[in-house]
Amino acid sequence: PSGSGKTTVVDVLLGLLGPQKGEIYYNGKDMMASLDEWRAQVAYLPQQVFLIDNSLRNNIALGMKDEEIDDVQIHKAIRQARLTELVKQLPGGVETILGERGVRISGGQRQRVALARAFYKQAQVLVLDEATSALDNKTENEVMESLELIGRRCTTIVIAHRLSTIRYCDRIYEFNRGQVVAHGNYEELQSRSSSFRELVELQRR
Repeated sequence: PSGSGKTTVVDVLLGLLGPQKGEIYYNGKDMMASLDEWRAQVAYLPQQVFLIDNSLRNNIALGMKDEEIDDVQIHKAIRQARLTELVKQLPGGVETILGERGVRISGGQRQRVALARAFYKQAQVLVLDEATSALDNKTENEVMESLELIGRRCTTIVIAHRLSTIRYCDRIYEFNRGQVVAHGNYEELQSRSSSFRELVELQRR
């Protein structure tokens, strides 16, 4: 549920907030002591996508110089994020200027640009904070199929209210009032957590 602490946990994982107690380690290293190294491994996709007033190409390869951009990888990321049809419709293709905050494309398309950015980076850890919330069900399913393929080579952390988004996650944690109240895969949570079962039934209606 909203306000249960999911995004706070992600802020801690990203090093935006320090843990109030305890420590976080990755590969045997204290995360807070090596934040730059840790963040270089992570791609973060928030619900509110940040886009610059520049081309689609430059928004996907955000922060890179033109001459450093790998266009083969750009087009691969576009396919993975299900943006191929959009690129065909844009007057300048990948060189089309998206406008301030991506004003020339829809909310769902902006989220797919952010997904393409993460795919392009080829991060070792991919964090999605309600990153598919503005997508229709068909597009979300297509994107999740891409994420399943990506997940075979990296760790994917998904925050979601829609259970369809987390249906095939290996491990699911249910939060309530800042606490983990249940965990397991989808089927295990249905048998262990009455609140999870209620949510499943509610979203089936």
